[in-house]
Amino acid sequence: MEDLQAAAVICAAGASLRMSGVKKEFQKLKNNSESLTVLGAAYSAFAKVPSIGVIVIAINENTESAAREALPQGCPEAQEPKVVFVTGGNSRRASVFNALSILTEYNPAYVLIHDGARPWVTPLLIENVLTAVHKHNAAVPLIPILETPKETYDPLPEAFTFEPVFIKQHPKRANIGIAQTPQGFKFPEILYAHEKAAALTDEEFTDDAEIWGRFCGTVVAIPGSIENRKITFAEDLYNN
Repeated sequence: MEDLQAAAVICAAGASLRMSGVKKEFQKLKNNSESLTVLGAAYSAFAKVPSIGVIVIAINENTESAAREALPQGCPEAQEPKVVFVTGGNSRRASVFNALSILTEYNPAYVLIHDGARPWVTPLLIENVLTAVHKHNAAVPLIPILETPKETYDPLPEAFTFEPVFIKQHPKRANIGIAQTPQGFKFPEILYAHEKAAALTDEEFTDDAEIWGRFCGTVVAIPGSIENRKITFAEDLYNN
């Protein structure tokens, strides 16, 4: 098969625990004139970028029919970009690794990895990540934090508790950003990095940039978008 310039991975294999198990990627966005689902909106943004020839969507087991229905009508059958579904793993990292393994058949030069729960990604941001990857091999969009961060010795509980959690450091916010997706990488190298990460059974990684940083090298940061937020709770389904 002819090698591709770029491919995309959309991760939609999470448990949606904060939405009581309701699969958020398959829900309709509110106040949306096109009546798109969360997954459908994310897919549509990538489908508008001409250099992306394949989109791999990582899903939960036995949910392919629901995932197909969540895409805009006619999209899975379209010639370009080709849509491939893959069953995810027991973690986000494992799901991405499964998707990257499928992509070896297409051998893209670059791959963009995106959260399926970020429906407001734009083709412009996708193009900006691709441009940065072409030049720097790995790129991540960041948005600045607007409040003062603190690092604690122990994880902060989600609800108030009388057990104290003490502050360890007071980092300056000027050089700290919040990572978004899509995160872009040279394909052979990120596949290699994921292979190495999969072998570390006693360690987990929070995103693909961390995996790249561990096994491949530096990652360039580019400006993200405040609108490119991630859906976590049911009320997040309403547009900005």
